[in-house]
Amino acid sequence: MSTEIKPAIVKQIVMVDLQTQYRRLQKEIDDAVLAVMDSTRFIGGPEVDGFKTELAEYLGAKHVIPCANGTDALQIAMMALGLKPGDEVIVPTFTYVATAEVIALLGLTPVMVDVDEETFTLDLNQVEAAIGPNTKAIVPVHLYGQCADMEGLMALADRHGIHVIEDNAQAIGSDYFFSNGRVAKSGTIGTFGTTSFFPSKNLGCFGDGGAIFTNDDELAKMAAMIASHGQSKLYTHDVVGVNSRLDAMQAAVLRIKLRHLDDFIARRIAVADKYDAAFSNIDEIKTPVRDKRSKHVFHQYTLVLNGVDRNGMKEFLQENDIPSMIYYPIPLHKQKAFVNSDSNRSFAVTEKLCDSVISLPIHTEMEAEQQDHIIEKVIEYINKS
Repeated sequence: MSTEIKPAIVKQIVMVDLQTQYRRLQKEIDDAVLAVMDSTRFIGGPEVDGFKTELAEYLGAKHVIPCANGTDALQIAMMALGLKPGDEVIVPTFTYVATAEVIALLGLTPVMVDVDEETFTLDLNQVEAAIGPNTKAIVPVHLYGQCADMEGLMALADRHGIHVIEDNAQAIGSDYFFSNGRVAKSGTIGTFGTTSFFPSKNLGCFGDGGAIFTNDDELAKMAAMIASHGQSKLYTHDVVGVNSRLDAMQAAVLRIKLRHLDDFIARRIAVADKYDAAFSNIDEIKTPVRDKRSKHVFHQYTLVLNGVDRNGMKEFLQENDIPSMIYYPIPLHKQKAFVNSDSNRSFAVTEKLCDSVISLPIHTEMEAEQQDHIIEKVIEYINKS
């Protein structure tokens, strides 16, 4: 009896290889963290100030307000805009719960709309149909690393006097290309941009962290106050705020990683290019569409399967030591927490995506042998299905 021998893999395949990335940058990161420990300036201080300045320069944003996490960033942006209970905020139903969670926590009304079948970001026609007299903001999610139709959304928002808050947690570093030739970084186009520095993000720290971006001086001042207990100066509280800050150690890590962000993006795109080349002529697989208006920075590499048992593929890959993820199996409008939040709008695209998407490993440290193994097993499963 013969025993099948699996091909030798250099090392275990993971969705995001943070350990190897750390080892590659270890000297820089360790020196930065040890300097914070030596200074004992753990809250605020030069590392946080330096990161604010450097990230603003990278993005081309006038103001960056660091905070504790990406969810807080969304909440603080909405608080800074003075949104009140009963105000409506339009969000995609195909996204992580945090996008809508903060809306509900503030007593606002989330209005969920479907997404575009090609980009998985907000469908502009559905957004326009959802705008009503109580609509005060739109939250486009730059899903998987690609920008929503920001030129169209901004024009629509301007016509209706609505704020735009970009959820940029998955697309930091992406460029958006306007029809007039203007280029802007994702997160800097709307009234506010927000992001998360969760460790697995393209720009991730070693814990939780987030930030808010804006080009509006007064809104920046308000957001900074809200993030610090509503203080305009020490012990002077002008508004009700929250306690949400990025600590100095995380800022030190992020300053190092920010210097490598463009390289991180290039490495992710190279992995995506190889996947595209392997899968582009397989009828059962739809590879990610790269919108010409946006540089896709591939926080995730997500396939749409056609006529393939997705759960079966996921199990088969796992049997072959390949992790995969489904982002997101249940849309927001079907989540128990939000099931009564919506109208009779159609969510046909989202519901199809929830049943057919699967994300493969993609990160900055992918080895050729690892990716070859992933590709081989995906094709093997498709061929035997």
